[in-house]
This record gives sequence, structure tokens and C-alpha cells, in this order.
Amino acid sequence: MVVGDTLLDRDVEGVVNRLCPDSPVPVLDETSAVDRPGGAGLAAVFAAAQGADVVLVTALADDAGGARLSALLAAAGVRVYPLALAGATPEKIRLRARGRVLLRHDRGGASGEPGQPSDEVLRVLAAASAVLVSDYGRGVARQPALRAALAATRAPVVWDPHPRGPAAVPGVHLATPNESEVRELVPTLPGASRIATASRGAQGLRRRWRAGAVAVTLGGDGALLCHAGSTPLVVPTSGSAEGDTCGAGDRFAAAASLALAQGALVSEAVQAAVAEASAYVAGGGVATALPPPADVVSLRGARRPAVSAERVGVAAVAALLSEVRDAGGTVVATGGCFDLLHAGHLATLQAARQLGDCLIVCLNSDASVAGLKGPRRPVLPEGDRARLLAALSCVDAVLVFDEPTPEAVLSWVRPDVWVKGGDYAGGVDDVATLPEADVLRRWGGNTVVVPYLDGRSTSDLIARAAAGQAVDADDGPPRPVGVTVPVTTTRERTR
Repeated sequence: MVVGDTLLDRDVEGVVNRLCPDSPVPVLDETSAVDRPGGAGLAAVFAAAQGADVVLVTALADDAGGARLSALLAAAGVRVYPLALAGATPEKIRLRARGRVLLRHDRGGASGEPGQPSDEVLRVLAAASAVLVSDYGRGVARQPALRAALAATRAPVVWDPHPRGPAAVPGVHLATPNESEVRELVPTLPGASRIATASRGAQGLRRRWRAGAVAVTLGGDGALLCHAGSTPLVVPTSGSAEGDTCGAGDRFAAAASLALAQGALVSEAVQAAVAEASAYVAGGGVATALPPPADVVSLRGARRPAVSAERVGVAAVAALLSEVRDAGGTVVATGGCFDLLHAGHLATLQAARQLGDCLIVCLNSDASVAGLKGPRRPVLPEGDRARLLAALSCVDAVLVFDEPTPEAVLSWVRPDVWVKGGDYAGGVDDVATLPEADVLRRWGGNTVVVPYLDGRSTSDLIARAAAGQAVDADDGPPRPVGVTVPVTTTRERTR
């Protein structure tokens, strides 16, 4: 498990051939841009890339940056257990030319307050084989319930601190500050050598935090490890580690955590981490260590303009979530292809809307529908399907996604209720085993099934239309399948 603050990192690559005419600064002509998770998200992606089963507990904002992060993390194989985040997603944008950083542009403002972890988060934390706290000073590591659970876990805990963050919880196995962080956290002696400064700082933090050990990373020179009452162990790099160091600390902490999870001694874990981080920097850093994300944006509108409808896209959903949550309302979501919108769809959507204060439809994109149903589908393109859904009075917003399942969408939207249509083949007994049910439990949400109108099926409608047959369906009352769980909302419904 990785616990901490996740940022959206963006590398903008370009070429500089001229100076700005109104100021003596270089002009960067952008040639490409790559998004990736930063902070705790990057550490989680590193661990997942090593084949580990990784859970990330982090705070996600209701904005385009949060949507993009959710999609990137899901694509990397990281299971996200999101906390609500007040404010905006923090972003770090690096402007680069020929592999060198010209300027870093940060945005997102002051850190917001993360929400409470669900019971499921605390349960998973208690069962983790190792926990990495990747603190970037934005509040997740301060969350009281998380800190209590971290202090109580029997799993080895690695704490990667930040000068603006809180102290590590007592009893962590290993803390991994870098040199500059040690100098900020522990007073230094004038004229002391580099090794003496690192050793004194490590011992000071170890006693202050009651940590088992502290490893101070020394950049290209490896790391210095301090245990209780022992001579410091210096772990050098095996060769040259020159290159882009962005993410090297996250790689170090993730590697140490994985080694401890596999039963390594702390000294062995630090040696493995130094080797991993050195190879990472020498190999080109984050630009080559992680494959670039797919060109297709998973949550449409997270980086490019959404379908041109005022209730479609990330911006529309973010505004709706803010409005409903500020009023203490209940967020309901459902999903599907909704190809050839019919009365069965309408019955499901109307029933779903009655369960809360807004209804968000997560709509499979054209690529997603084709992957699920074959190259001849969808009949209607995603733009038309989104507009039709958004025009219904029972639908408050529509969000298009590209994956076969809506996991990335759900991790960002965090609905209180996820509604499955009554044509779900599993019936009542299998509702709890739905993949969506497992995702909803991460933040304490519920999954329900609602009735549907018998005889309505998009595939059957298409087949009958192709055969020139009339569509004749029973227009009687909905046939109940599964269960409907009543949800009490906290404000009067007016829509």
C-alpha cells in the first residue's frame, strides 16, 4: 500500500530557436507533452511496474486534473482508494528542451483538506504486507484516522518525509529523507562534513520519530543508513548515476518497501533501493522508465475539449459534484453503452435518478463499445449518444470513458450509489460480486440493481431492424430483477 499526496506531472518538450521579442527569454515551441502521476502516485506506479499488487490511498479533487490522474493510475494497474480533496489538483509542469529543464511551473494553490478514509481503506491497510507513506506536504499524511491505522499496523512502514509534512508515526521501520530534507528538519553543525551532517541528522530523526532506521539519500553517492547505536552504513552506487533525477526518491522508497514486503533486512532493502534508483537515473529517469500513456484520453474532456454539450464532459461533472456535495447531497452514477437509446434504458435511468440528488452517466466511448461488442458497434457515435442522454431530464451529466470498465471514472467521481440495470445476468445473489461493487467499497459507496422493462435489448433491436422485423415489446409494468436499496438524501429533490 502507498499512502500520500498525488500530483499531476506534465513534461512539455520543445525546441528553442529564438528569444521573445518583448523580453529576453527563450521561446519554447512545444513538440510533445506527456502526463503522468507524480508524488505518491509515481511511487505506486513504480511498484506496480515491478509486478506488485499495489493499492494507493490518495486524495483526488473534483476537477480535470483529478480525472486525468484517476485514468493514468488505473491504466498503470494501481488500485486507487480515493479520499475527497477540497480545492484543486496540484500540478507540476516541466518545460524542457533537449532533455534539460528550462522552467518548472506549479499550479493548484494551497493544499486542500483530504476527506476521511472509509472502513474499507482501514481494512486494506491492516492487511498490507508493506506500507509506503509518500508525503508531499499536502495533507494526506496528517489525516488522523490514517495516522492511527499506520501506527497500529504490523506491516513494515517506510516513511518518505517532506519538510512541510508531519512527523512520521512512531515505530516506522525506515524513514528515507534526502540530504536537503535532513538539513531542514535537523539543525546542522557549522563546518561539519557531508557524512557527519547526514549521520547526525539521521540519528536525530530516528530518535525524534522513534524510527527503527533512517536512510539519508545522497544523490549520485548512494545512501547513508543509521540504526540504533550502530555505526552508519554507507551504501554507494555501483557506477555513474548522472542524469535526470526527477522521481529518483520515489523509486528508492518504492524499491525499499518492496524489499521489506518480501522479508529483506533493512540494510538489504536499502542496498536494493540504491541499486534500483541508480539504474533508474542512469537509464534516463522518468522519461524512459515509464511507458508513455496512451494517446486516447481515458476520461474525455480531461485534457482536450469535451463533446459540445453543456452537461457533457469533465468540467460539467466537476461543477455538478461540487454543487451537490457542498449541499450535502447524494451522488448517483450508472454506466453503459446506451447505443440506440430505448425505453428500457429510460426506465433504468429514471429509477436511478430517484436514489439521490443527481445522476451521472458514465458512457462507454466508441472505442470501448467496439472492444466490448465488436467492430460493427456502436450504431451511434459517442457524441450523439452523449447528447441524447444529456437531454433527458433524469440525467444531470454525462462522462465518456475509453476503458472496458468504468473503474477509472468511478475512482474520480466517487459516487455514493452505483446503479446497475436490471438486465444484469447475475441477479440478486451476485450483486455484491460485481467489479463495480468492489470499487465502490473503497470509499464506502453502495451498488444496487434497479428494475427494467422486459423485452428491451439494444442487440435485439439491431437484429430485428436488420431483418426488417417490427419491434413488439410488452409495455406492461417493469419486471423487478435484483434489489433496489433505498437511499435517504439530505435535501429535497427539485429536479
